[in-house]
Amino acid sequence: MSKPADKKRRRIVIPFRSVFKWLVRLRRSPRAIAGGFTLGTFIAFTPTIGFQIPLVIFIATILNLNRPAAVLSVWITNAATMAPIYAFNYWVGSLFLPGPPVSEVYNTFMQLAKELVQIDIWKLRDQFSTMVALSSEIIMPLTIGSIIVGLAAAALSYLASITLIHTFLSRKQKKQNRTRGNQEQP
Repeated sequence: MSKPADKKRRRIVIPFRSVFKWLVRLRRSPRAIAGGFTLGTFIAFTPTIGFQIPLVIFIATILNLNRPAAVLSVWITNAATMAPIYAFNYWVGSLFLPGPPVSEVYNTFMQLAKELVQIDIWKLRDQFSTMVALSSEIIMPLTIGSIIVGLAAAALSYLASITLIHTFLSRKQKKQNRTRGNQEQP
């Protein structure tokens, strides 16, 4: 890897490193942390924008998963990413159920995103009402596509997060063992 590319990658990864370390230090099992990421990723891809955070906190609590990891990964879907993500989910769902053209649905989601930006973040009912206002021709393919894409993304999220967590913990253990070994030598 060339040096400029390596520096660029480090600039991207390093801001997330401290958040990742904080999550792992919450003294929860790697499965609970990875499960939180997985749950949050799945919910992020469902058309539940407006009440995703309370929903993911509730489900993570019931399933005894890491709530901060779940909330963090829900933020995949936001006003900036909503239109492309939901349009893709709709496209996947439209392979099973017919509906309006994808370009029309994308424009609808762009308009919804503009409306959601103007709504106060704490007015959950208004955000939910905005999503419910979608026509049934859009909702059904969107829901089916969101479940399919959400399950695939959640599976990838679990594999990636459990691998990263185990890698981080093994590196931490090796570092502690080296430190102990250096302290024991006279």
